[in-house]
Amino acid sequence: MNAANQSLAGGGGVDGAVHRAGGPQIMHELRERYDRCPTGSAVITGAGRMRARFVAHAVGPRWRDGEHGEPDLLRSAYRAAFALAAEHRAATVAAPSLSTGIYGFPVALAAPIALDEAAAALTAPATPLREITFALFSDADLEVFSGALHSL
Repeated sequence: MNAANQSLAGGGGVDGAVHRAGGPQIMHELRERYDRCPTGSAVITGAGRMRARFVAHAVGPRWRDGEHGEPDLLRSAYRAAFALAAEHRAATVAAPSLSTGIYGFPVALAAPIALDEAAAALTAPATPLREITFALFSDADLEVFSGALHSL
């Protein structure tokens, strides 16, 4: 899964790493198939040079103050990306902590949302999904996600 922006224009952080690893094929496919991707949504492409088959590009919200629908939009972005992965018969997904980097969403609020949506995706009827791994930025983020996982 890729943490994308609405314009699907590539960027820094996770998005930049995905595009560097996958090569220009990913951007070419994004340009051919999609114009934009609204916040809270996701689109899917091939994975270019990466060993993965697909990349779900999810657009999480920018944190303002928590009073502008940010938690619901984050939940929707994860749900859309996991649904696309399942539709494309993926068994495993690697996911970042959406919106918690430059978009400023507090990790302590994002982790329970991410994990709740992962659990829902893994237990959905007839899902091909068997494993969702979160690739996190720091040990501190791992501690927050671990705590949220134990609270599920």
